[in-house]
Amino acid sequence: MPLDAETKALVLQAQAAGLVPFEKLTPAEARAQFAMPPGEESFGNEIRDITIPAGETKLQATVYSPKQPRAVIVYFHGGGWVIGDIKSFAGVGDKLAATSDCAVVMVEYRLAPEHPFPAPVDDAYFSTQWVAQNCQALFGKTLPLIVAGDSAGGNLAAVTALRARDRDGPEIDMQILIYPATGSDIDLPSYKEPDNQLLLTRDAMIWFWDHYLPDRAQREYSDASPLNAQDFSGLPPALILTAEYDVLRDEGEQYAACLKAQGGRVEVTRYEGQMHGFLPRFQLPGSGRAFRQIAIAVDNFLTRNKA
Repeated sequence: MPLDAETKALVLQAQAAGLVPFEKLTPAEARAQFAMPPGEESFGNEIRDITIPAGETKLQATVYSPKQPRAVIVYFHGGGWVIGDIKSFAGVGDKLAATSDCAVVMVEYRLAPEHPFPAPVDDAYFSTQWVAQNCQALFGKTLPLIVAGDSAGGNLAAVTALRARDRDGPEIDMQILIYPATGSDIDLPSYKEPDNQLLLTRDAMIWFWDHYLPDRAQREYSDASPLNAQDFSGLPPALILTAEYDVLRDEGEQYAACLKAQGGRVEVTRYEGQMHGFLPRFQLPGSGRAFRQIAIAVDNFLTRNKA
């Protein structure tokens, strides 16, 4: 279907503002230009800042918690491993906690190129381990553990689920991947479709990968490209959302197919008429639908496992 009217208006607004493409900016310039305001809407959650020890570093995180959380979601924000922060995605954490009735831990993982691969992956995995180990102290009880993220954050969530299966846990109960980056093949059809070259383009993804992991051979590692994993069995149930007008569309749907092919429980939905990055832009129709779908999927999972 055609790009929806609200998204068209947003793209035109960005063009009128004279935003410079990512690939023409330094990382510092890109972070400044594309930072999103945190939003002013409040969803009634308890909000607190915490520090997570992750290996030899300490990560900042924000916890959004309803009164009686049913699970805890460790969330990794998007931004191509180079831009974005938990302040810009505060609205996502707050709204996700309210709509899903789960606590959300939004992690400030380190960014490339100052901290290239595997630093963001290590931060995601270590922070998930820490939340699992400290769930009782954080929330007063043990809760089901969910990893989630959008775009590059979806990549980190998927890799964390793979690492948790292959290492010493923790046991992850569900993964939620929102238009995730799962591979480094920039010649997939969705990368070349002219209509997909919107706020995220093929050239921008080349720029992100070059900052995150300059060694192209290492991009084939499953810790960088989970689509290249040799084994997709034994992974947690997955909800995967993709966008019709998105260069990352094909790899997200390929990842869902790989999980299904090896017996995984997967729900995958392509959001027609939507572009990459719709979730934190609450004015776009896909955003509201996605939060509702996530909440329903989490509720179905928790109800099924409680029965």
